[in-house]
Amino acid sequence: MWDPTTYLRYGDERSRPFHDLVARIPAGQPRAVVDLGCGPGTLTATLAERWPRSRIVGLDSSLEMIDRAATLGVPVSFAVGDVRDWRPGADVDVVVSNAVLQWVPGHRELLTRWARELPAGAWLAVQVPGNFDAPSHRALREVAGRDRWRAELAPLLRETPVGDPVDYAALLVDAGCAVDAWETTYVHLLPAPADADHPVLTWMEGTALRPVRAALDAAGWADFRAALGVRLTEAYPVRQGQVYFPFRRIFVVARTGAHAEENP
Repeated sequence: MWDPTTYLRYGDERSRPFHDLVARIPAGQPRAVVDLGCGPGTLTATLAERWPRSRIVGLDSSLEMIDRAATLGVPVSFAVGDVRDWRPGADVDVVVSNAVLQWVPGHRELLTRWARELPAGAWLAVQVPGNFDAPSHRALREVAGRDRWRAELAPLLRETPVGDPVDYAALLVDAGCAVDAWETTYVHLLPAPADADHPVLTWMEGTALRPVRAALDAAGWADFRAALGVRLTEAYPVRQGQVYFPFRRIFVVARTGAHAEENP
């Protein structure tokens, strides 16, 4: 289960990649814009500001997230749905998927299908975290691999569920798209008050730790959380009241049908 309140911690840091992604979409007046994996809808609402004459749709598999989004009072149609089942309509000119596809096995096949089913000249914009080899995730896998938790948690943790920019560029070029792909490492400066949990632990509770929390009982979760907190404190020391948290992200913006247009 997604907790919108937990997810929205560090909202400014989490929103920046979305804005950087959307800024690279040069669509003028798209007929329909779909945000796949819209979460609590706060970022989807900015799409309605960017394209006020377009039909804006937000889709998420979490009822809790969609319930939160529905309270925003913005001109967006929010609905519960699985991105794996979504098919683009003939009027969809922009698709945005921000920090979602890392959760979806087989997402490369989804990207290829979307690119081929979207109208020619549509835009497909995707961002996924590329930090699975970061100290935070190495610490998570190390603690989860200890004897106490290995049986329950090892099957839940993924080594590298996403590709790099070249992988996605090649995939979408093969699907007939013109592609802009890149990566960025953001260095987030997270406040670390002396009386609070380590900020990287708090960050991870909103995303990477969700499957762990769901798999453990209250006592097991408390112990796991404490053990991981020790490792994160070692990996990300507090300096002058804050933690430097590098976070790599992968971006791709593709224009569908571009090769067919260039080579009629």
